[in-house]
Amino acid sequence: MPESPTTAFDEVTDWVLARNPERESVGADEDLVENRLVDSLSFVEFIFTIEQAAGTEIPMDTLDLDDLRTLNSIRKTFFDGRDPATG
Repeated sequence: MPESPTTAFDEVTDWVLARNPERESVGADEDLVENRLVDSLSFVEFIFTIEQAAGTEIPMDTLDLDDLRTLNSIRKTFFDGRDPATG
């Protein structure tokens, strides 16, 4: 069975899982900060990963941290409405 194509959003999920090798998955509504999947030391790199995958700059002066708390909120804020094959 062929694998589904990797989307740009998958890069965000892959980044979280790569930094948490004890995890096999991350729930779409799981709080990434509260569950320490993204910590303060890696937060800037996390934002950069989202920017690169979404192809957009995240304005830090208007950033709402709730938009970055879960994979669902990240998808909704930065990826919805994009072509799934390209992000």
